[in-house]
Amino acid sequence: MAEVLVYVDHVDGAVRKPTLELLTLARRIGEPVAVALGSGAEATAATLGEHGAVKVLTADAPEFGDYLVVPKVEALQAAHEAVSPAAVLVPSSAEGKEIAARLAVRLGSGIITDAVDLEAGDEGPVATQSAFAASFTTKSRVSKGTPVITVKPNSAPVEAAPAAGTVEALSVSFSEKATGTKVVSRTPRESTGRPELTEAAIVVSGGRGVNGAENFSIIEQLADSLGAAVGASRAAVDAGWYPHTNQVGQTGKSVSPQLYIAAGISGAIQHRAGMQTSKTIVAINKDAEAPIFDLVDYGVVGDLFEVVPQLTAEVQARKG
Repeated sequence: MAEVLVYVDHVDGAVRKPTLELLTLARRIGEPVAVALGSGAEATAATLGEHGAVKVLTADAPEFGDYLVVPKVEALQAAHEAVSPAAVLVPSSAEGKEIAARLAVRLGSGIITDAVDLEAGDEGPVATQSAFAASFTTKSRVSKGTPVITVKPNSAPVEAAPAAGTVEALSVSFSEKATGTKVVSRTPRESTGRPELTEAAIVVSGGRGVNGAENFSIIEQLADSLGAAVGASRAAVDAGWYPHTNQVGQTGKSVSPQLYIAAGISGAIQHRAGMQTSKTIVAINKDAEAPIFDLVDYGVVGDLFEVVPQLTAEVQARKG
């Protein structure tokens, strides 16, 4: 069976959930070979092996932490030369898409971004994407070179599938281009205790109907009761009610959780583009004609200031 390279997104050896989802997809089209780079790379092997990686290629060098993107691209290129894979899978984060694009150029290959599913095909992997602000679903495959595919978080389940997870050192020679852009400082992101927005299984978002920054607390309370991330519409962000880092939409972040709750959001196309691939969508809006209701699985016509606190109380009661 052909091997499939999976780029590992990890923090000091702690593997992030989108990588484990990629291993599930990789097993559909071949044998996963994980590529872990930087500090803690070898520590990822146990987790990756438990989720299907037959082999883990590791490399650690200062360049991976001190410089932007290119060292990782060159490491993936070296892994490609060593393995000759059927495909290369990368998490669909901002950095992941840049790595994938640069790698595709170097390999002379086609690229598919923001896939939401992956299956084996007679002529190579077939990726499912949501196109034109999620108005259409398309199936595509790369016709030239090794397919490089980025996959959105929450596109596949995390499944245990014990495999060898054999660790092998990856030899990487860095070019002058690898050290062209140096990282001069880092500022740790403040922890809210909530899941990362793009990776969360549940997202609760507030919009213009929240009517003020001081009222976002009811959105946060519902999110915390569900163990969810908090999102916001562009209108709420532009009004200064919530940070831009939490914006969901075409000019913000794209999410694809198992459950998306939109409170006080009308459902403009810009917002829909960032959340329409969510598995189950619930909307709370007092305007029965709001466009969001054309999209949802469940809709509540009512005042969010009455509905959301009741929902939070019910969730907490059932958990209690």
